[in-house]
Amino acid sequence: MILTTAPLHTLGVAPLVLALMAVLAYAVAAWPSRSLSRLPAPALVAGWLLHAVLLALDIGGWGRGEAGARLGFGPVLSLTVWLVLAVHEIESRFVPLPGVRRVLAISGAVVVMVAWAFPGEVRAALSMWAPVHWLLGVASYALFGAAVLHAWMLDSAERQLRLRKPGSGAFGLAPAGGTPGPMGMPLMRLERLTFRFVEAGFVVLTGALLLGVATAPQWRWDHKTVFSLLGWTVFAALLLGRQWRGWRGRRATRWLYVGAVLLLLAYVGSRFVFEVLVNRSAA
Repeated sequence: MILTTAPLHTLGVAPLVLALMAVLAYAVAAWPSRSLSRLPAPALVAGWLLHAVLLALDIGGWGRGEAGARLGFGPVLSLTVWLVLAVHEIESRFVPLPGVRRVLAISGAVVVMVAWAFPGEVRAALSMWAPVHWLLGVASYALFGAAVLHAWMLDSAERQLRLRKPGSGAFGLAPAGGTPGPMGMPLMRLERLTFRFVEAGFVVLTGALLLGVATAPQWRWDHKTVFSLLGWTVFAALLLGRQWRGWRGRRATRWLYVGAVLLLLAYVGSRFVFEVLVNRSAA
């Protein structure tokens, strides 16, 4: 049952202040000026931390006084980007990638504003396994999102190498098999890392689907189910093709992009249509 669909600004001033502060921090992190070269990295961390508190107040309901989690395409998209940012923060300790930082900072600012404008609705858990199923689903979103980010870096670097542009490659990456510089990694390593994220995301997505099937009161062939199964099939085909046929490069990343789009449509896309284009307040 829907408890509320009110925008966050009607629920108190604190979330609005946090949202504005997070957007400001992300904007500083995305600022291209060299005069602020020491600020972007800590600003991204500050934005990420403020984003975390905002998610706890919004999705988690801390201080809201209502049972259940706030769900919808805005909150889920916000949490997904926050998790991808968490992956980047860990990875950046080993391989600083300023170009990626700017992209993620802009994405963080955008999803904070989207979650503010389209807060979804508060729903109580139908079973004890529902939160686990939901968290597995969002975790798979984040892992595939990290894979897509790395695949984009890989495609960009390979494109620059084909054009024989000078330098270490896109985002400071070293050529395949080359020695990484202080700002990059070899392309072969980046490719392996990309598909580690795909493999992890596939395992988590499989767990989410199996748990959903096992705990659902009745099976429904809705948009979420169809797109989730199509996405799972594409990722399974990608991993099999890579294992048995040696798929690499652009062929592999295209399959990854298709699977990610299908998975995005499974929940975020269908909820966007339902909440925004059809009727936001419908059950």
